[in-house]
Amino acid sequence: MTTAVVVGSGPNGLAAALTLAAAGVQVRVIEAADTLGGGARSSELTLPGLIHDECSGIHPMTPDSAFAQRFDLAGAGLTWRWAPAEFAHPLDGGRGAVAVRSVAETAAGLGAGGRGWQRTFGPLTERFDTISEEFLQPVLHVPRHPLHLARFGAYAALPATLLAHRFRTPEAEALFTGVAAHAFRPLDTLLSSAMGVALTTAAHAVGWPVAEGGTAAIRDAIVRRAAEHGVRFETGRRVTSLDELGGPDLVMLDTSPAAAARIAGARMPRHVRRAYLRYRHGPGAFKVDFAVEGGVPWAHEGSRGAGTVHLGGSAAETAAAEKDVAAGRMPQRPFVLVGQQYLADKTRSAGDVHPLYAYAHVPAGFTGDATEAITARIEQFAPGFRDRIRATHVRSTTELSRYNENYVAGDIVTGANDPRQLVFRPRPALDPYATGVPGVYLCSAATPPGAGAHGMCGYNAARRALTHL
Repeated sequence: MTTAVVVGSGPNGLAAALTLAAAGVQVRVIEAADTLGGGARSSELTLPGLIHDECSGIHPMTPDSAFAQRFDLAGAGLTWRWAPAEFAHPLDGGRGAVAVRSVAETAAGLGAGGRGWQRTFGPLTERFDTISEEFLQPVLHVPRHPLHLARFGAYAALPATLLAHRFRTPEAEALFTGVAAHAFRPLDTLLSSAMGVALTTAAHAVGWPVAEGGTAAIRDAIVRRAAEHGVRFETGRRVTSLDELGGPDLVMLDTSPAAAARIAGARMPRHVRRAYLRYRHGPGAFKVDFAVEGGVPWAHEGSRGAGTVHLGGSAAETAAAEKDVAAGRMPQRPFVLVGQQYLADKTRSAGDVHPLYAYAHVPAGFTGDATEAITARIEQFAPGFRDRIRATHVRSTTELSRYNENYVAGDIVTGANDPRQLVFRPRPALDPYATGVPGVYLCSAATPPGAGAHGMCGYNAARRALTHL
């Protein structure tokens, strides 16, 4: 019988394990941590009864991904919930903008910027199924829907600061720039719109849902399906060499490229090893979880119902902060992402005390304490927020990389999203999952299509491995 070992149990490692096991392969998963899940874990980080997502929290691409649909994760106990609005971007003075599922309704709330918003995202939203099918696989492929992909690519290729001008008003420009900042890269460079265009289109097509009970529910659903196919799990064991694995037919590495090079050792061809060791990681995240009584008192009304709130100030301020971070400078007012998952999922709260998820974009390996900067950023747009804080939990860049070794220097997206790596991650190759070692594949978020608890990196890598078999 064909055998496989999966090293690492993040959502991509678990997706690879399930995909292989469903094809009749005997699979064993080995995880260095004491619990499965990688970035898909949830726990009571602040107060008893409050469920916080430890890393991945919002899941625009997961519910309708090919992986989730093929294995019916909803039928395995995974329930999706949506907040009243998908994302918001407050500005000073109670101004701001908000995006909801409807493109037309969002555009109507953007005033003079609405026409540009409708013309950009209306056609993309109508074609989201075919477009997402294209960008949730390696960039280098023969597209099944070239015209749809070309329209998406025409916007994605632009600098985000340039595309934002299409939306004309400060509120609409800030709304788009805040989403584009998810890429953790300077917003005045080519292809810096790609993340913003993809995520905004997803918001209008399928929303930005959360998993009921916490992101760990995604892990639990995949583990449940994998166990049905006989997958075995081992935790608390760190793999340092392929020699430790007993000679399986396939090895799937849900690790960073550098870790894959270390594990493969001399078996890996020199040119692949060199590419993996040169793989570039992006800026870091500094995360603070709050227990907040009564929720956040946003001055901008639309932010009160949004599952995600982007705090960057104007489009120019957001772009300046992202440029500083990319250059290794800590901004005085960093870009902060706030997750209000409890608005969609009431099971995460304890009475009127709610879990609030927040992280700032910081330079890679930032050694300072950004807790006050994050708190002050929220207070700027929600006066009185400080008075509602009942507890906090902090994870620095160092602690994030200790929590998950794939988050090198706090890089929670597992690789810089510069133009070269957007197209050729983790290295220039026709098969981005192949490591050059027969039967050994990389399946982490360092491979296409990149970060997210969608499992598509592992799913794609496992399908490629099965094809090679």
